[in-house]
Amino acid sequence: MFNHRFTFSCLSLIFCSCAVLAAQRSAFQPPTSGAAAWWAQVTALSSDEMEGREAGTAAYERAAKYVANQFSQAGLLPGGEGGTFFQQVAMRQVDVDSTRSTFTLVREDGHTDALTFLQEWTVIANANLPREIAGAMTFLGYGLDPSGTNLAESNLSGKVAVYFNGAPANLSLAEANAFSALRSKLLRTSGAIATVAIANPANLEPTRWPYAYARSVSLAESPAQPNAQASITISAASAAKLFGAAQSYAALLRDGKEGKPLPSFPLQGSLRLHFLVTQKEISSSNILAVLPGSDSALAGEYVALSAHLDGYGYGTPVNGDSLYNGTLDDAAYVATLTELARETAALPKESRPRRSLLFCIFTAEEKGLLGSAYFTAHPTVAKTAVVANLNLDQLRPIFPLRALTMHGLKDSTLADMTRSVAGKFGIEIRPDLEPSRRLPARVDSANFAKIGVPFASFIFAYDLGSPEEAITRDWFNRRYHRPQDDLDTPIDWEAAVKFNRFYGALALAVANSVEKPVWLPASLYAPRQ
Repeated sequence: MFNHRFTFSCLSLIFCSCAVLAAQRSAFQPPTSGAAAWWAQVTALSSDEMEGREAGTAAYERAAKYVANQFSQAGLLPGGEGGTFFQQVAMRQVDVDSTRSTFTLVREDGHTDALTFLQEWTVIANANLPREIAGAMTFLGYGLDPSGTNLAESNLSGKVAVYFNGAPANLSLAEANAFSALRSKLLRTSGAIATVAIANPANLEPTRWPYAYARSVSLAESPAQPNAQASITISAASAAKLFGAAQSYAALLRDGKEGKPLPSFPLQGSLRLHFLVTQKEISSSNILAVLPGSDSALAGEYVALSAHLDGYGYGTPVNGDSLYNGTLDDAAYVATLTELARETAALPKESRPRRSLLFCIFTAEEKGLLGSAYFTAHPTVAKTAVVANLNLDQLRPIFPLRALTMHGLKDSTLADMTRSVAGKFGIEIRPDLEPSRRLPARVDSANFAKIGVPFASFIFAYDLGSPEEAITRDWFNRRYHRPQDDLDTPIDWEAAVKFNRFYGALALAVANSVEKPVWLPASLYAPRQ
């Protein structure tokens, strides 16, 4: 843990945060000269004409061709299949019909209460979801009994298991993750006909489900889905309807947010579910480009520089806007890579990186890291030749850049290289402030780690209680995975330029290092004897 550098009284924090947020909500300012070329690429990729770049759509392929053309114009070589810049990824998509899938509470007096799909509840799409489900509901607290070894309700056969999607406060992160994994495993074999998880409102990332969340996508080569237990999530506000007037839901919600002990008890009434699902095969492309290394002894090794191109396309309207442009998630960092490719390829040959740079623009990250999963299973270069992955995602230049959280900081010698480069830019490298969000497992670098490639990914760091934290939380509340992540999003141009220059310098440092990065012995990814 690191020390918090700012200490505010509650009143001063409120005043400071409000002032900063007011500035963030001001009119969009045009880019500075140092950011103009980068922003031109961002604009091209996240304009309305690109329609949100959802994987498997014509709009995505239009964006993919644009990116490939940028690499080609920069002079990079195709790194895909058949002498092209592309690697096709075949996928299987299952959609829940939003107009004909229902969640209905049946009260003891026979009255019914239907909740709104994708606003109050959602379900994990599975081709084998039962068409009809009906049963009594039991609240399980956090799902496991206090010992953390058994389900809180011993007899769930034929019932709907309702639980708070958190963990007791006395658990470490590792214990909380193990708690969650065991809960999922036991619920699947409990005999419950469905599970309903109450979303934790204390999470940094607010619960919301645009249309794209009502589908699941898997690689076509992966095994078919087994018969499914309906796995539902309900918003914390709407979950109050499950408890009725007889229970003090407000107290349960407060205790759950704080990790305090929760009781188990049967809920009044029953739940009636109806699902209609459809299936189809889709295909989408990774874009891969190579800048050959300048050193004949090292050119056969690659530093993989990655970002994802896909977004959510059209979805649930928010404030009248239904197009999810995905400007900072992740068009901005595809743009960072296309600009880095252009600048690096323009260097004199003797100044080019010694190792080759492999530019990886992945599809279907938002569907479960599928593009990178396919690439790492079917690499277009020798798997053992990839020495490092520097991934770009989760980045938001919306306040001055003084510190970066580095994922992978404790895993490999990339940490020392990163600190050395960052120091030249006046950037502090920090450990993860919020490990409970499991961000390293939610970005494409996770798939490189699985094949033994040391990785680094970054987020803009802030101190707890600082104005920067308030800006970050406001951005998540109003823009994350929403149509408002668009070209009107506030940008700190100096921070954006500073990060892009740091990232380019880091890529060159890794590519030019005599020693390639290696895992640290204590890393979870380090090879075991």
